[in-house]
Amino acid sequence: MVAPVVDAEYLKQIEKARRDLRAFISFKNCAPIMLRLAWHDAGTYDTKTNTGGPNGSIRSEEEYMHGANNGLKIAIDFCEEVKAKYPKITYADLYQLSGVVAVEVTGGPTIDFVPGRKDSLISPREGRLPDAKQGVKHLRDVFYRMGLNDKDIVALSGGHTLGKAHPERSGFAGPWTEEPLKFDNSYFVEMLKGETEGLLKLPTDKALLEDPEFRHYVELYAKDEDAFFKDYAVSHKKLSELGFTPKSSGSKTEAKTSTVLSHSAVGVAVAAAVVVLSYFYEAHRRIK
Repeated sequence: MVAPVVDAEYLKQIEKARRDLRAFISFKNCAPIMLRLAWHDAGTYDTKTNTGGPNGSIRSEEEYMHGANNGLKIAIDFCEEVKAKYPKITYADLYQLSGVVAVEVTGGPTIDFVPGRKDSLISPREGRLPDAKQGVKHLRDVFYRMGLNDKDIVALSGGHTLGKAHPERSGFAGPWTEEPLKFDNSYFVEMLKGETEGLLKLPTDKALLEDPEFRHYVELYAKDEDAFFKDYAVSHKKLSELGFTPKSSGSKTEAKTSTVLSHSAVGVAVAAAVVVLSYFYEAHRRIK
């Protein structure tokens, strides 16, 4: 895997792709599946082996045919349309950018996005993603393996405010909230209401109420959307950067160097001016 060169041209393509994704996702109403694509590409990360993670490998048939990825070929094909226009961008960056934009265009928080992820076609074994039929221990086992914590688990679960389950993909059917194309804190509000006709609650959703640590965050986010948005943005960024260490920007270093050089040049010029003025002053005094 070779890291992309994140130069001015690469950043320009990222910004153009971001604009195209905003328009595309809004037009297609496909924010939920684009967010799911980003999550599932990243969520295979294993801290112990440093394998999986947001590296674009989900585009390989071996991986998108995993049971947990049912239906994601649709999102992969959507991204191909954008990739064709901006070939410099890695699939890994494109999938994560799609997830960031999906949250933003549906009213969610702004999530910091740093490009530079490497592409890979090495797929992790099946079974690393959360299983919706399981409970508290399973959630912790899966997310702790990624290097995430209890707050991350609950905050990211709040992303289910977008979309709905499809029986042909997961065996479950229905949306979690009344407005499945609006990113807000209603997932947590609905969770605390109990069973609501027509709305979905998976075993993994119910697990968030069973565990005291999880429930603490559910109650906080249900009453304070700002707190949820703040924590979600942090947790989403962590998920999108698992196993990825963003390089410091060369342009920033160059800018700092340029500033230091500019200040030095000014200092030299001022010193020279003082010397010259002193010379003329002394010369003028002697003439008098």
